[in-house]
Amino acid sequence: MDTGIEDDYIAAIFPYLVTGPNKMYGRFIQNQLVSTAGFTIYHSVYAMLGRLRTDRRYRGQNLATEILNNVLERAWEHSEIQWVGANTQQSNIPAQKVLRKIGLTPRISLQSATTTSPNQLADEHVQWMEISSLSKKKTLLSEQYVQPGRVFPYECYYPFEAKTELFHDDEVATWRFFENNQCDRFFITKYDQKKYHYLQVVYPFQDLFNQSGLWATITHAHNDSQSQFEEDVHVWVDITSDQMAKLPNQHPFDLPSPWNLYVDQR
Repeated sequence: MDTGIEDDYIAAIFPYLVTGPNKMYGRFIQNQLVSTAGFTIYHSVYAMLGRLRTDRRYRGQNLATEILNNVLERAWEHSEIQWVGANTQQSNIPAQKVLRKIGLTPRISLQSATTTSPNQLADEHVQWMEISSLSKKKTLLSEQYVQPGRVFPYECYYPFEAKTELFHDDEVATWRFFENNQCDRFFITKYDQKKYHYLQVVYPFQDLFNQSGLWATITHAHNDSQSQFEEDVHVWVDITSDQMAKLPNQHPFDLPSPWNLYVDQR
């Protein structure tokens, strides 16, 4: 299938995309694969659509809309599914048109900000304290995220509406939580790999760039993670438009096109 995409991740990890919770579908015309789409199921209740591709020799025939609409219905055939969405970059106008055509609506836009040098934002203030109690971690998640419509950056590229079902004890136990001395702010770090190694930072408040000790603590966590790998570990944090407006002038982040999360409201 000629998509015109160089180094397409779908080709690189195709065996993974057709096993376990990952579903992949293709449309054929006269034995020629002309379009693909799929989804991944998380914790039995979430389905994230993706892998939308069309052979460029067959574009303009509504094939992307047809296959993604079919895949959307197949996702809802799983009896436990409670939420279906799709995450695409703002710059990908064709994909957004397809998502709107099949009835998905925009939920939130998040800017993925990545850096290998979080120390450039660190100050000299006291670092935050790490939380080890699983019960306290769950309480913080419940208080800040398990609310109607609240979105949680579950993985890099994969934000979901926060429900209790998203947070499994065995997984939450591996996430690192840090809290400031006033006990009114906290953040989470967790490892992820999407081609590169990432330390994903999740911060539920808007004052990401003016909290004393926050980036010093993130730098400490990044150093811990970096010590485990020879390759660079990138800090990844999803930031809102309000936080974007408060970015320091001399920030260390790479800022690609923002990501728009679309959801099926049924």
